[in-house]
Formats: sequence, structure tokens, C-alpha cells
Amino acid sequence: MVDRPPLWSDRHQAGLALAEAFADCLGLADTTTLLALPRGGVPVAAAMASRLGLPLATWSVRKVADPAWPELAIGAVAAGGVVVWRDGEGAIRRATTAAAHGWLRAQEQELRRRQLLFGDPPGEQLLGRHLIVVDDGIATGMTVKAALLSLRKFHPASLALGVPVVDRDIIAELSLLVDRFVALAEVDDLQAVGLWYEHFEQLRDEQVLALLRAHSAVREQVPPPASINTQEL
Repeated sequence: MVDRPPLWSDRHQAGLALAEAFADCLGLADTTTLLALPRGGVPVAAAMASRLGLPLATWSVRKVADPAWPELAIGAVAAGGVVVWRDGEGAIRRATTAAAHGWLRAQEQELRRRQLLFGDPPGEQLLGRHLIVVDDGIATGMTVKAALLSLRKFHPASLALGVPVVDRDIIAELSLLVDRFVALAEVDDLQAVGLWYEHFEQLRDEQVLALLRAHSAVREQVPPPASINTQEL
């Protein structure tokens, strides 16, 4: 599906649309976990989790960037000591520069902070489970790639990736890392994920924690739905 932006009012609406694409996972809470990449992936995954009756957790990952160009990822770091760098002849130079200037160490520290704050599950808890990794969109693919390589270390039963929008140029590379890849919109030259949403606020830690708590409370009180009414999506 390709169209002009925006396609969704907000991340919640995009999550409901993704839930429809993963309708075959409805109610499979005993075997399947949704893993949101914080912060932006959490509201998308929270909507999916509520509709599909699945447990929701976070899997933190951090991009490494030159402070002079903070939006441009030159690498990313994830659990299990996974570090990836942008491909090409400059990869070694980027890695050396990031280490020398402390950019890598700073993001490793932020990664640990988020893992503790959001309560990322120990990798051992994911062994043998079907995992669906969710983000709000993929432009360069650096952080998602790090997350997928990290999760593969813990031997899940299967690994899926679900996103509302993705840059077409990185689909082939990411598809090699997962058993299933669902993107609602595949676009050329994706400059900014936020353009595809009418409302795309930068989430604070407190908002992420509130979403996680709300989903946990709902799961304790309400049984998973029996079916998905696609007319509501």
C-alpha cells in the first residue's frame, strides 16, 4: 500500500491497522509477545496488544549519532552487546569516531537506563516464543536491525516485524532478518516517519510508562477478544 501522507491520525490508529494484518495471532498470548521499540513503537504496539489480546513488552535500542547531526544515525546499539554501523566504506571510520568521542558509550548508558525504566524482559524469557517487533516507522533501519540481531541471540520460535511505514530501499535487507515482515505502506525516500501521521508527538518516558501500565491493567481485568471487527479499524 502506497499513498500520500498522512495515512493515519496517530500511532494508535496505525496500531489498529497493523492488528488487522496480524489477525492470525489473535489470542495467542501463551506463545506470542509483542515487543515495542521505545519510545515511538509503544503506542502502536499497545493498540495491537489490546486488539489481539497479546502481552506487551519493550525492547530498547539506541541509535548512535554525531551530536552535530542528531537525526542521522551512523549506528545503533541493542541488548546482548549488539552494535551495528551504517554500511559502506565509512563504517569502520564511523565506529572508531563514535568510540573515540564517547558517542557509543553515551548511548550504551542510555540503553541500560531505558531497559531498567521500561522493564525490558530478560532475553531468556523470550526463548521459544513467537515475537512480533513493532515500531512506528523505519527510515534508515539502523535501530530495527540492531533490535532484530539482538533478539535472534535469544532463539525465539519465530521473529516478525510489523511497522506502519517503511522506506522501500531497506525492505530486502530487513526481510532477511525475520520470518515475517508486515509494512502497511512501502514508500520511496522516506525522509521523516512523522509525515505519515497527522499527530506525531515526541513521547516522554512518563507517557510510555503510562501506556505500559494501562495495558497491563487491562490484561488483568479483561479476557482477550474473540474476534476482530475489521469495520472498526
